[in-house]
Amino acid sequence: MKNHIANFSNSVIHCSRSPEYRSPFGAQKTGSYVDLAIDVYCKVDEVVLCYAYGLYSLSYSELRCTKKEADGVRWYARLRMPSEPGLLFYWFCLRSKNEDIEKIVEQEYIDFLYRKPEEEKTYLYYVASWEEPEGKGKFAFTAPRVGVHEDKYPHAFQITVYDKDFKTPDWMKGAVMYQIFPDRFARDKGFSFSEMEKTGVERLERIFHEDWYEDVDIHGKEETGYLACDFYGGSLPGIAEKADYLKSLNIDVLYLNPICEARSNHRYDTADYMNVDPILGGKEGYKLFSKIMHEQGIRYILDGVFSHTGADSRYFNKFGRYPGNGAYSAFTEGKESPFASWYSFWRHEDGQVDYDAWWGFPDLPNVREDDLTYRDYILGPNGVVARWLRGGASGIRLDVSDELPDSFLREMRSCVKEATAGDGIVLGEVWEEATTKISYGNYRDFAFGRTHDTVMGYPFREPLLHFLRGDIDAQAWSLTMERMRENFPDEMFYCMMNLISSHDVPRAITVLAGKPDPGDRESQKKTPLTEEEKRRGLALLRLAFFVQMTYPGCPCIYYGDEIGMEGYRDPFNRRTYPWGKETSEQIRHLDEYRKLSVLRRENEVLRNGEIKMLYAKDDALVYLRYLQNNGKDHFGKDCQGSNNALCILNRSDRMILLVDYDPVSGVIAVEEKEESSSNADEICGPICENGYSGQQKKIQILPMSYKITLWE
Repeated sequence: MKNHIANFSNSVIHCSRSPEYRSPFGAQKTGSYVDLAIDVYCKVDEVVLCYAYGLYSLSYSELRCTKKEADGVRWYARLRMPSEPGLLFYWFCLRSKNEDIEKIVEQEYIDFLYRKPEEEKTYLYYVASWEEPEGKGKFAFTAPRVGVHEDKYPHAFQITVYDKDFKTPDWMKGAVMYQIFPDRFARDKGFSFSEMEKTGVERLERIFHEDWYEDVDIHGKEETGYLACDFYGGSLPGIAEKADYLKSLNIDVLYLNPICEARSNHRYDTADYMNVDPILGGKEGYKLFSKIMHEQGIRYILDGVFSHTGADSRYFNKFGRYPGNGAYSAFTEGKESPFASWYSFWRHEDGQVDYDAWWGFPDLPNVREDDLTYRDYILGPNGVVARWLRGGASGIRLDVSDELPDSFLREMRSCVKEATAGDGIVLGEVWEEATTKISYGNYRDFAFGRTHDTVMGYPFREPLLHFLRGDIDAQAWSLTMERMRENFPDEMFYCMMNLISSHDVPRAITVLAGKPDPGDRESQKKTPLTEEEKRRGLALLRLAFFVQMTYPGCPCIYYGDEIGMEGYRDPFNRRTYPWGKETSEQIRHLDEYRKLSVLRRENEVLRNGEIKMLYAKDDALVYLRYLQNNGKDHFGKDCQGSNNALCILNRSDRMILLVDYDPVSGVIAVEEKEESSSNADEICGPICENGYSGQQKKIQILPMSYKITLWE
């Protein structure tokens, strides 16, 4: 069916991102008021605002819009937002005589109209379209379906209603993050291979790499198979010794993958929440790391894994490697254990013991997050989370947030805030759009100010890489990002972890320029980037850095991306950082990253300034970051550096862009000019230039390049 089913598609207009039709913009606080307007250039008897709101259940109601007599076109309504956080979906219904509505709709679609014979009226709906700029809507024959178990089409307009007291830490807004997989970043000067080997005395499945530059293991030992148990000896003191390097990247916040004692190298199979893994330096190594990070002004966030533990842990203790009785022996042998109630066990008909495990992996038994003894252990006044925060951490990244109950998440946020006097942050692993995330049969309480401060930006990563790879055009990218900006509370949006790589996904350069994932590990290992792919990949990766550093939120660099490390999925995205063996191309790439990060640090408009999309078409993307008239950012803070930043990106590998922008009128024109040769192997021209000192001028952007123009 056509997107526009009417004779005149602009006969009805509501644009959710235009202040003319919806004010204020975007997500709203509980109890606030929103003014909605819709222009109807055709004859109808009434326009009804239909809405449904709630979270775990939705309440439906209608409000008849008032017609503005002055022009006879505009209908409007004012709606007070609910007092409880949740979602509010709305749409409009045009109701009039059959002949009135039939005049709007093309002849071939008349039979689809919904008619109310008892009212002698026909209904036509105006709903959200995700394909139009400014959030413009479109016609539909049926009302949107917004229930949890319904097919979400047609789309409804959305207002995210968040707690009026929701506040995220200012230090996180616009911060530059750096993610480290601790075993693979850096050994410390006191590293001893023989000492590392001693940790394998009771864990015979472990493999130890003496050569830091050796490739990752993909087979494991013959008797165990692959268990992600190969170690290189990266440590927390090793990270601390690289503090100067981190400062040179202008890093504000570190996110560390798990550091608690565990069997595997990824440590998502927690063995002891209260102890730092000895390979990482133990408690003393952690104290040193924490001390140096605080001295350097770098905060750090720890990974918290609370949906499951390791089977090889002091809590489950399936293999008897820890003193005392774990839950496994409590069930199988009837022994007493303080952890017995944390897990769910049963016996099959043949007497075989089984238990609930994360995604069926027996090494990762699920915990019962509603068990009060478990909650006390993790979230109590002297529990795991409070201890780590009091020990220096600035927040917790929650592994698999969507698999934790909302009540647990709410208690988690309260725990973090109490332990840090409100200064700590809760960052959730949520892969999908968090405001409308559905799991376990409900919309989840993720983006309303009661659980997370913010979430991981996988919805930022996906469209950006698709755009840079050429799968979608600039307009599609812009529409996706603007919809996110509209739906997220500002307090959360400016803290979004805008990543392009992580330990759970292939490296960005491999996605941008490599061949499709061949599947198995053997094939992945045999499919490195060619020299041509590396050349193109580095050029595209620089474009990704540019967007990260100039778009609202927290750009997050996964260790090694700053030099273009490659790799498919785990374990190839977890290789060691090649200290001292960086190529000249990687060093050039690193220098380009540093220039961008310096620019962001010196011009705070790029951190928390406003954003306005000016142009998005084909390969060209232009947006403006700007401060309010009083020189303050979005949150009313005075800013250093320029007041305005015009950000221009050219994805094309054969076209030069000529951008003509008038900062007074806001008028922009973009011209394409054929370029005979690709610039993909060249570092782009000057990243930044000062301009617009009262004069309009054209800005030239080379192929696969970008530029920022700054002015007061």
